[in-house]
Amino acid sequence: MFEKIRKNSPIVDKTISIIAKFTEKTWFFIGLAIFIALAHSFPNVARQGGYIKAQYTIGYLAVAIIFFISGLSMKTKQLAVNMANWRAHFTVLTLSFLITSSIIYGICCAIKHANNSQISEWMLVGLIVTSCCPTTVASNVVMTRAADGNELLSLSEVFIGNLLGAFITPALVQLYTRGEWAFANPAQGTSVLAVYREVMKQTGCSVFVPLFIGQIVQNIFPNTVKWYLTTFKLNKLGTFMLLLIMWSSFSTAFHQHAFTEVPTASILLIVFFNIGIYIFFTIICYLYSRPAFLLKIFDQEPSNDHSNFYNWSYKFFKPFYYNREDTVSVMLCGAAKTAALGVTLTTAQYGGDNANIGKLLVPLVLYQSEQVVCAGILTEFMKKWVHAGPEYIQKVKEKEMAEIEMENKNSNSCKKINQNAVGSSNEIQQNPITTITTQENNTIAQNSVENVENTDTESRSTMDYKATA
Repeated sequence: MFEKIRKNSPIVDKTISIIAKFTEKTWFFIGLAIFIALAHSFPNVARQGGYIKAQYTIGYLAVAIIFFISGLSMKTKQLAVNMANWRAHFTVLTLSFLITSSIIYGICCAIKHANNSQISEWMLVGLIVTSCCPTTVASNVVMTRAADGNELLSLSEVFIGNLLGAFITPALVQLYTRGEWAFANPAQGTSVLAVYREVMKQTGCSVFVPLFIGQIVQNIFPNTVKWYLTTFKLNKLGTFMLLLIMWSSFSTAFHQHAFTEVPTASILLIVFFNIGIYIFFTIICYLYSRPAFLLKIFDQEPSNDHSNFYNWSYKFFKPFYYNREDTVSVMLCGAAKTAALGVTLTTAQYGGDNANIGKLLVPLVLYQSEQVVCAGILTEFMKKWVHAGPEYIQKVKEKEMAEIEMENKNSNSCKKINQNAVGSSNEIQQNPITTITTQENNTIAQNSVENVENTDTESRSTMDYKATA
C-alpha cells in the first residue's frame, strides 16, 4: 500500500499544487462565500450594533487598517501630486454622481412604467439611492492595487468623493424623488447636517488619520516599512479587511430581513441587473477616460508653427486622455458605490425605523458584493492591459537600469577590495625577509629604549644614595 502511495506521489503533489494555486487566486471569493453564509446564519454577530459592535470594530477599525497600509506603501510627493490632479477629480465625480445616477434613474422609470407587480417600487427607489452614493471607501483602493493601477489616485478619489457625498447624495435623492417618485421623498432637510457629521467622523477617523500616521512611519523608517510590507504581505491583510466590511453589510441586511420583505423576482432582477450595469458603467468610464476624438484633434505636439489657441487647447484638454494606470483607477472608482457610508446616508434620510428601509438597502448591499466580485475578475485583465502599456514598460526598463547600475557599483567596490587584499598578500609573500627584518628592528629598538630607561633609573638611584650618604 505504501509503495503504491510512493509511486503515485508525483500525481498527488501535482494535484496539491494545482489546488494550492487555485486557492491562492480565488481565496477572496471563497472567503466572501463563507462570510455571507456566516452573515445569514448569525446576523447578530457582525451587524450594526451587534455583538462585536461592527459599526466601530469593522466600520472604523477595518477601514483604518486598509488606509494605514496604503499610507505605508505610498510616497508622500506622489500622493500630493495626485491630490492636485483636478482633471481626474472632475472625471470621477461627474461619473460617480451625475452620469451613473441619471442612467439608473432613466432605467428605473422605464421599469416602473412596465407596471410589473412582482417588482417592488421601493426596491427601485433603493437602486436610485444606490446610484446617488459616492464611490466605495475600501474596495476600489484594494482592487486598484491588485490591478497595478494608480492607487494614489484612487485614494484621493475616495477622500474627496466621500467628503462631497454628504452634500451631493441627499441633494440628488431629493431631485430624483419627485413627480411619480414623490412617495419616496425623505423630505428631511435637517438630516443633511447629521449625515455630514457622520461622514466627517468616519472619513476622518478611518481614512485621514491612519493614512497620515502611515505616511509619517513610512518617511521615518522607509527600509523597515518596506521589509514589513514584503515579508508579511500586508496587502493581503487589506483585502481580508474588505471581506470583514462586506460581512458586516450582509449581516445588517439579513438582520433587517431585507431579503425576505421583497418578492424573489425583484431580488433576481437586482442580482442580474447589478452585474450588467456595473460592466456597462466600467465601459463608460473607460470611454470617458480615453476619448478617441482628443487624439484626432490634438494629433501633433504644440509648437511655434501652431496658433496660440491650439497650443493652449492642447495643454488644457489633452491631459483628459489619461494613461493606463490612471484609467484603471477611474474605471474602478467611477463605477463603484459605497455600502459603508451608503447605509448611513440611507438610514439618516429615511430613518432607521422606516418600514421600507430593508427594501432600500437590498440593492445597495447586493451591488457592493457584486461590484467586488466583478472587479476581482476584471483586475486580471486590467493588470495585463497596464503591463502592455508603453508607460509601464518604460518604468520597468528604468527600474532594471537602476538595478543594473547598483549591481555594477557593488561589484566594482568588491573588486577593488579584493584587489587591495590580493596586493597586500602578494607583497608579504614576495618580501618575507624584509618583513621579518623590519619586525626584528622594531623589537631591537624597543629593547634599546627599555635599556636606556633602566640605565637612567639606576644612575638616578645611585646619585640619590650618594647624596643621602
